[in-house]
Amino acid sequence: MSAAKANKKDGKRYTEIRNSKALRDYAIEERFEAGIKLQGTEVKAIRAGRAQINDAFGRFEKGDLWLMNAHIDEYAFGSFNNHDTRRTRKLLLHKHELRKIAQAMQVGGYSLVPLRMYFKEALVKVEVGLGVGKKLHDKRDDLKKRVVTMEMKQALKQANRR
Repeated sequence: MSAAKANKKDGKRYTEIRNSKALRDYAIEERFEAGIKLQGTEVKAIRAGRAQINDAFGRFEKGDLWLMNAHIDEYAFGSFNNHDTRRTRKLLLHKHELRKIAQAMQVGGYSLVPLRMYFKEALVKVEVGLGVGKKLHDKRDDLKKRVVTMEMKQALKQANRR
């Protein structure tokens, strides 16, 4: 039985929005789980899977950490109180985590990139990664490693068949 069928059987729904470009463009060194301050229609839109974080990034302003450029579609059944799709949203972290991220971003040239947005029970969480942008040769090295491991797996499969 697949995992999707098992989840449907339990009555649980898992909505997860991933940043497909993050691991390709950044070498992520540390990950943090952050809460996010949202409006009600935003939560409903995320639950429906109507969000995108591919172009989003984290920025410090006035001592707080903000998620910029994240797109959450308007809720289809919302009224005139619907949210703005690209508004800045506050990320909620512990003080020691905020301090650590701020120091790394100021000193080391790190970027804060959202990796995925998901539900943890009834709360929306954002997994953010502290990473350095990859150069072109780093991306090529990753591609070469991926090809080598794929060829090794195929060779093992063929050896096991014999």
